[in-house]
Amino acid sequence: MKENQQENILITRLSEEKAEKISSVFPIEYHARARIGISGTRPEPDGIGKIVVATGGTSDIPVAEEAAITAEFLGNEVTRLYDVGVAGLHRLLSHMDEIMSASVIIAVAGMEGALASVIGGLADCPVIAVPTSIGYGASFNGLSALLSMLNSCSSGVSVVNIDNGFGAGYLASMINHMEAKK
Repeated sequence: MKENQQENILITRLSEEKAEKISSVFPIEYHARARIGISGTRPEPDGIGKIVVATGGTSDIPVAEEAAITAEFLGNEVTRLYDVGVAGLHRLLSHMDEIMSASVIIAVAGMEGALASVIGGLADCPVIAVPTSIGYGASFNGLSALLSMLNSCSSGVSVVNIDNGFGAGYLASMINHMEAKK
């Protein structure tokens, strides 16, 4: 890609070991928590609004960071709201200004995946639900959250696959860069 003049490259699902090997040939900015490597520079935000990335709990942060860094890499302003799950609804409700000012919201949650439905019921913008494979009890490696998110009764909620932070960040960027077609 570099040999073909690709200036900026986003590498997902990159282990620390592989990042070190790549860095020995091309300098990259490595984000261990998100498992993302970036070669080149991030553009200035040029989306029509702001993307909010919210997690149910702290264990969902790696997938959320994958989504957030992807969206930033694609030219978006991103606000992170971590550990605002429905088990302590007051944590989410204390961020209503950020939620209501978003153009797109990415809701990342495991366990029962209720965060996407709650945010979908509050917000007036598209919500992208990302089930995670993290959770206690019978979460079935994210299947429980996936099915809950697919069955959401909140309008405007779409769902990507389990742990697909990249897909959510990419889709949010597309939505945030939409203009009326003539």
